[in-house]
Amino acid sequence: MVMIRPAAGPRPADSTTPLVVVRALNLAEQLLTRRHGATVTLADPEDLGGSARSVVLRARVAANPFGLPRSLVIKHYQRDATPGRADRFKHEAASCQLFTALSGDRPSPELVAHDPANRLLVLEDLGRSSTLADKLFGSDAGAAERCLLTWARALGRLHAVTAGREHDFDALLRRLGVRSWRDPMADEARMALASMPDMVAGQLGVTVSPTAEREAHATARLLGGTRYRAFSPSDTCPDNNLVTSKGVKFVDFEWGCFRDVMLDAAYTRVPFPGCESSFAMPPGMPEAMLAAWRSEVVPVWPDLDEPARLAARLLDAQLLWVWLCTLQLLPMALADNALIGRDATRSPRSLLALAHYWTLLARDAVVGNRPGTAELADSMVAALRTRLGDGPTQLPLFPAFRNRDRG
Repeated sequence: MVMIRPAAGPRPADSTTPLVVVRALNLAEQLLTRRHGATVTLADPEDLGGSARSVVLRARVAANPFGLPRSLVIKHYQRDATPGRADRFKHEAASCQLFTALSGDRPSPELVAHDPANRLLVLEDLGRSSTLADKLFGSDAGAAERCLLTWARALGRLHAVTAGREHDFDALLRRLGVRSWRDPMADEARMALASMPDMVAGQLGVTVSPTAEREAHATARLLGGTRYRAFSPSDTCPDNNLVTSKGVKFVDFEWGCFRDVMLDAAYTRVPFPGCESSFAMPPGMPEAMLAAWRSEVVPVWPDLDEPARLAARLLDAQLLWVWLCTLQLLPMALADNALIGRDATRSPRSLLALAHYWTLLARDAVVGNRPGTAELADSMVAALRTRLGDGPTQLPLFPAFRNRDRG
């Protein structure tokens, strides 16, 4: 067992506890002790993953004179922000502060304390919950379906409760020293609009017509100040959604920002774009997820209950995501038909994913009267399937749905 005793100074590491964990625990205990005015003791650290940028762990509150919960989650950022790039700690700290100030059922863990100087967050522990990814890669199709619908409803609720709170978020960021911020997707999306035509012409021999280019550039309106703006975690991949007894809760707000809600709602059309867990949905699932999301946002934006308006804006977001994913995935896909991520069991081939995205876009562009996009999508699908050769040409379903599909 690892214990922190700030009254006697920082505790030295033992032979089994990594130094980064020791430091995170010491800093968390010192922060909580300053906050409450008496010693708080933490114990039994449990690694929850984290990344090269941060240490994330669960710790038991061993000495608890203040009614603190039995355990807490600690996230310690190891590095300062890269000059010229968004500071992920500050975005996450501001996001957690915004959610903690909300009344009622919060969409994320409550922020217990934070220390900007040491780049430390102490958060509510939501328990040993599974993630949406666990459900999608499990064997229970019914559970996976329920969790997808719960996720979509939670996403809509997140948008609804944060609509109109952009100035609050901006103020929280300014207190942390952030003078300006933007959707981290925006620059890459604009780059895709500018450079993808030359890229697909050179690498696939596909010509982007002026009509298709105009239709794509029109979607850039989603990257500006629309009236449908709300908070977005930006990275809502399945691993970042906890399935708790109180519904799906969002975690990881390193890219948290305000943007047009359609860019998140389009995840129902382009399944988790940019995420390693980007497999196909079973028939009817995207429509059911969109209906669940819409039921939460319509009280805030009643005009999104108009099918034509919703469909047009959703198609804009879908088109923008497909162009962006093509810019990101095509070069490495053509190099060696690489996986999107490192884990072969949770990551499809990049070419298969792109072919799937363009196939869906071809269908939806016809329905949405985007003739240039429909023509381009057909050409892209043909070119990508040629590159796939004799291998599979259809993106498989998420594993949870495959056995049911066979049955």
